[in-house]
Amino acid sequence: MIQERNTAIFSGADHYLSRDNHFFSFSARHAPALTVLPGDVIHVQTWDCYRGAITNSENALATIPDNEINPATGPIFITGAEPGDTLLVTILDIKTGARGVARTYPDNGQLHHLIEKQYARFFDVHDGVVTMNEKVSFPATPMLGVIGVAPESGEISTLPAGKHGGNLDNNMNGIGATIYLPVKHPGALLSMGDMHASMGDGEICGTGIEIAGDVLIRVELLKAKGTEFPVTENASSWMTHGVANEDIPAAMQIACEEAAGLLVKEWGFTIEDAFIFLSVQGNLGLAQAVHPSTGTVIAKMTVPKIQACPSPFSVA
Repeated sequence: MIQERNTAIFSGADHYLSRDNHFFSFSARHAPALTVLPGDVIHVQTWDCYRGAITNSENALATIPDNEINPATGPIFITGAEPGDTLLVTILDIKTGARGVARTYPDNGQLHHLIEKQYARFFDVHDGVVTMNEKVSFPATPMLGVIGVAPESGEISTLPAGKHGGNLDNNMNGIGATIYLPVKHPGALLSMGDMHASMGDGEICGTGIEIAGDVLIRVELLKAKGTEFPVTENASSWMTHGVANEDIPAAMQIACEEAAGLLVKEWGFTIEDAFIFLSVQGNLGLAQAVHPSTGTVIAKMTVPKIQACPSPFSVA
């Protein structure tokens, strides 16, 4: 079926994929919605994390079942991608919708003890500016919360993160970033969604500004090279991810080990020098840490792009 697209949003795409093609999980069993070649540019339309169910004050506090959270548009089959490769997804542009929402939940998040009830706040987004209320506005920093490929085995909901990617909620996964994803199945089977107009490190109340929109991406392959967990690269740095279930120290440990491993394997550092370098120049932080809450927490180790380690991999 031919899918119509608004070329006024992005005019230079080779393909278009509507948000009508979505799943709430990552799995090799999902049939591809689109097949592309390495180097292709794709316009992907995404839902917000609630699939459009939260729109006004009347439904702002509606309960959305977990199995209806984070619809991910896809999957996209990348021709030539094989297990052991790494898929590179560069976010060329993001256009958000005009209105988004953030919500709080009792017993969820670092300040849950200070609120007595669930609360929602709508935001207007216009010309790159987010308006929260008559006093508060700030620049939009759009990003994708969910991006991933089919996991090595089984089916994984779009709610957690993992080695396949998924709900990484790294606010650096925005315009200009390249996300490196370990390929475990032919074609990789890429999906994405959970767009935010803005989200702080930690996402401490459980949401960013949840919003629908359109993403322009380019896909490429790095053959026979990769890491255990996804890696993000932007203009000034690259960052590794660590994911654990309700265990922030474990997630941080993994993010550090992933970064040190790349410094040793790709750039010839000794493990001792990698350890020291990450301490004096790296930045260890949290992408997502909604506590108390069940589910995964995500740490990130940010490594500056200097001559000694200008990218995650020595050959791209």
